[in-house]
Amino acid sequence: MRRNLVALAAVGLLSVGGLTACTDDDDSGSAAEARRADGTGKVGVILPDTTTSQRWGSDDPKLLKAALDAADVPVEIENAQGDPGNFQRIGDKMIAEGVTVLIIANLDPASGKYVLDKAKAAKVKTIDYDRLTLNGGADYYVSFDGEQVGKYQGEGLIRCLQDKKVDKPRVVYLNGAPSDNNALLFKNGYDSVLQPKFDDGTFLKGPDQSVDKWENKEGRSIFVEMMNQYNNQIDGVLAANDGLGNAAITVLRERKRNGKAMNGVVPVTGQDAETQGLQNILAGDQCMTVYKPIKKEADAAAKLAISLFKGEQAKVVDRVKDPESGAYVPAVLLDPIPIYKENVADVIKDGFATKKAVCAGRFAALCRENGIK
Repeated sequence: MRRNLVALAAVGLLSVGGLTACTDDDDSGSAAEARRADGTGKVGVILPDTTTSQRWGSDDPKLLKAALDAADVPVEIENAQGDPGNFQRIGDKMIAEGVTVLIIANLDPASGKYVLDKAKAAKVKTIDYDRLTLNGGADYYVSFDGEQVGKYQGEGLIRCLQDKKVDKPRVVYLNGAPSDNNALLFKNGYDSVLQPKFDDGTFLKGPDQSVDKWENKEGRSIFVEMMNQYNNQIDGVLAANDGLGNAAITVLRERKRNGKAMNGVVPVTGQDAETQGLQNILAGDQCMTVYKPIKKEADAAAKLAISLFKGEQAKVVDRVKDPESGAYVPAVLLDPIPIYKENVADVIKDGFATKKAVCAGRFAALCRENGIK
């Protein structure tokens, strides 16, 4: 699925293959340079929150720590708990305490850039993890192909609406945070698939709204307003992740438009293959999700960090263009996987979700019906 050239809209990224990036060889021989590349110090990791996705509170810290521990590289991992000021304070503390490589999944562009600027001044090498910090100038970027994620979501919604034989369905969008460049990439992807349907009148375009900070409660409130605006006559929801998808599903349950409802089920998309999202798919409440094998992402970021920590060459084969600064950032871009009811088992087999969690309680029978053993 790797592409050597991916052209994206101005708000997105430009990805091209064939770049080999390595550590800078022309920096001055200062104490800071020695700090950066002699295998001393530690790797710092700053994650954004624990509410918008289960990954930030459990999956990423566990996987990153395991990969760095395996290489005997000291690591400190902290979570900003959704507070930009806290994100900045953690960055200041880690830099002052001697991190030599810093991995960040930014909470917002401003606090992310603040930390990256401080790191650059201290000659600390930096890796943007999962989210590109716009105008941040990170040394590297590790993520999944965001536009492809969105394409899978758009294709999934079309498939589910066609399966239900809905005539001229009205589709609404619950987009991710407007400050998150990934959300813009996802939207580029699903717009590229759905806009032709709107243009030819096959589908009807409903409200198209972003959800600040990916907050699920806000997503629910926005979706209530959408349903009220159209007297519950909404036929499909392009939700940018599983959390927002579930926010919509809670409203659909209340209005008897979910699962096996007699008055018409509303397909809902998602992303992240969270346990709740997989359960919603098995129950028929959610159309699909997009699985991003986080272990591959964590391992790729850790591999880069280990090389930088040891002062070795760090080779990558992609680069992305920051749409704000115009600068190219050496990158590792990974391939996402669309998940429907028939392949939910693949996420469990991969070890990302557990059968115990997904198949708990009333979902045990649904798991057996769908080949999850």
